[in-house]
Amino acid sequence: MVPAATRPGGRTWRGLSAALAVAAVAALPAVAAAQQAGAAPDFQWRGDLAAGRTVTIRGVSGSITAARGSGEVVVEAVKTARRSDPDDVTIEVIEDGEGILVCAVYPSGLFRQNRCARGDAYRMNPRNNDVNVAFTVSVPDGVHLNARNTNGVVRVSGLSGDVSATTVNGNIEAESAGVVSARTVNGRIDAAVGASPREDLSFRTVNGRVRLALPAEVDADLSLRTVNGGIDSDFPVDVRGRWGPRSASGRLGRGGPDIEVSTVNGGIEVHRR
Repeated sequence: MVPAATRPGGRTWRGLSAALAVAAVAALPAVAAAQQAGAAPDFQWRGDLAAGRTVTIRGVSGSITAARGSGEVVVEAVKTARRSDPDDVTIEVIEDGEGILVCAVYPSGLFRQNRCARGDAYRMNPRNNDVNVAFTVSVPDGVHLNARNTNGVVRVSGLSGDVSATTVNGNIEAESAGVVSARTVNGRIDAAVGASPREDLSFRTVNGRVRLALPAEVDADLSLRTVNGGIDSDFPVDVRGRWGPRSASGRLGRGGPDIEVSTVNGGIEVHRR
């Protein structure tokens, strides 16, 4: 166990958590810049969503940025491209019992129709279309967020509901007073969880480090694994392996749901929030 006062580079977790909030707000510029320039977003949806419902955003290329709002849910998008026509990509909204689902829908091919839908019914192949869609989401208290991207960052800050953030090529920065899970392939993860988990959580990447903050009083079973990187934890864990694959595990508080943290190329830090 390593003392938690200061992390490498002299950065405390409190400073990092604040930095996440600043990064998320600073990442709103795609829409903000357009508005300041007198241009409206290419897409906007706003409406009431009851506490406990979920806003799901499905992007392909571009960023997803979410921050705390009040009253209505607001989803905006700005489309940009180098060679493709931004008008060829539409934004579709589905309202159902889970909440709302918002998708960037790219032109379909001859034999397979792209489809905005939940679960396995979702199909989206951009077919060399280079339109980027930057989503920004204002999420009121009590509403959950599911941000699913493919090529681009996911930034979430200041929410009170649960957050699930995934991408393939991009970093994830996610902070909430609720529970958080995050998964990417090529990118780092910075996540701050505000509540003890009610079910298993995972924080996974392949190429990138993982930095996770947990409540000081948390009931969970913690599992950490890296191949090329170190392990640093404020919580008591047993570290196994000195070179090559390293792993660690520990029971936090009374134990409970599993919190799994893994990477291949990168270190792992777990700190008290």
